[in-house]
Amino acid sequence: MKVTVIGFWGGYPAVSEATSSYLVEHDGFKLLVDCGSGALAQLQKYVKPEEIDAMILSHYHHDHVADVGVFQYARLIQTHLGNSVRELSIYGHTYDQESFSKLTHKGITKGVEYDPSQKLEVGPFTIEFMKTKHPVVCYAMKISVGNQTFVYTADSSYLEEFVSFSENADLLICECNFYANQDGSGAGHMTSREAGTLASKAEVKHLMLTHLPHYGEHQQLIEEAAAHYRGTLTLAESGYVWEE
Repeated sequence: MKVTVIGFWGGYPAVSEATSSYLVEHDGFKLLVDCGSGALAQLQKYVKPEEIDAMILSHYHHDHVADVGVFQYARLIQTHLGNSVRELSIYGHTYDQESFSKLTHKGITKGVEYDPSQKLEVGPFTIEFMKTKHPVVCYAMKISVGNQTFVYTADSSYLEEFVSFSENADLLICECNFYANQDGSGAGHMTSREAGTLASKAEVKHLMLTHLPHYGEHQQLIEEAAAHYRGTLTLAESGYVWEE
């Protein structure tokens, strides 16, 4: 399994970068997890939009779905150029019907409901869900293939349930929108201390901090998380590749 960071900023992208989006690959199958602002421009450094085999969304805040529309246009334009582009499944929850309906662009993309209480099979991947604590309905994902597993917290304040959900994961991509001395619970986000604590309790092999804030020194987030977690620890950055 290979995971490439397409976008990692929280809220809005920094110059020439993107908000939440991750490309997950195995045996040639390409799954895009979230498609935030600026994601399409970054994605094209690695694959063409028409080469994506499926997309799945954690929730419908703009910094996770803003580029879904232009992604649809990119595939649509290929059909105008005479290229064959199959209808792409975009998986999302239906607790926001208006947003879910926008996932379908006839003949180009189709919104497909996932049931968060059930495992979902997408290509070679098995995906499990956990409801997070966020101002809108949002789901964390555990994506597995063979004996490899990575967990994406999506957006959430700290929940003890994350520990069992993330247990022994090879990679934990954990949101970290606040510094250790702050309180992100009201905004539905985690601190560096909480991310490190979660990774330690869950005994994950690699912790990647993402959904990063637009202020302060990000290296401080690493130092604060490292006070609680002794494993491999990195900051998400554009183009970062994790592969096992």
